[in-house]
Amino acid sequence: MRTPLVAGNWKMNKTVAEARELVSTMSAKLGEIAIVEKVLCPPYLVIPALVEMLRSAGIGLGAQNLHWEEKGAFTGEVSPGMVKEFCQYVIIGHSERRAYFGETDESVNKKLHAAMKAGLIPIVCVGETLEQYEAGATSEVVRRQIRVGLAGIDSPQKVVVAYEPVWAIGTGKASSGENANFVHQQVIRPALGELFGAQNAEAIRILYGGSVTAANAAEFFAYPDIDGALVGGASLKPDEFVAITKAAVRS
Repeated sequence: MRTPLVAGNWKMNKTVAEARELVSTMSAKLGEIAIVEKVLCPPYLVIPALVEMLRSAGIGLGAQNLHWEEKGAFTGEVSPGMVKEFCQYVIIGHSERRAYFGETDESVNKKLHAAMKAGLIPIVCVGETLEQYEAGATSEVVRRQIRVGLAGIDSPQKVVVAYEPVWAIGTGKASSGENANFVHQQVIRPALGELFGAQNAEAIRILYGGSVTAANAAEFFAYPDIDGALVGGASLKPDEFVAITKAAVRS
């Protein structure tokens, strides 16, 4: 059985002091939740300040992005080695990176290879826009993102995929559990199977991301192919994030 994973993406929120306070408020409660893997992904400058706090609480630490080069003249970028010095995880290809910063399936693939070479666990995001969703292009778009973005890797079972329908991110308009599970089960996992074989595809965790809250988390986690969540705004609210994580516990 795949171990559930709940990851909090703080995006561009929290100073060091605010981050420490947030972690101290919820780390003990998160530590009590067995079986579920917990990860927090704060802004770069906050990461070093949380290393010891999260390690002692049994919570993983992730970055929100990286560059595919190991070093060089790339002003403003952060290399895989710099991320690995503090983190175990890294988010790659988030919809906001695609929409605002020119991320492509090809650059996602470069970053994925670089992250895995550095020993990081990548959380690779895929998902369709509202226009693509309304046009019935979800399957085509997501399959292409999987086919190009995850091409050529040797250890696919170490990858985490996050399905985040762009139309449901930060809008309060979450996908239904049934629809999300359909995409996970009938689109993403078969696409992974075409790349890596059925056995490897079955081992890969697929998270749902898109306005996940304490109120709707149980609905998503009730479906067998939803292996956890990539949580945005609710991860900044201690009680919400703890409740979401509890909902991911499976018997």
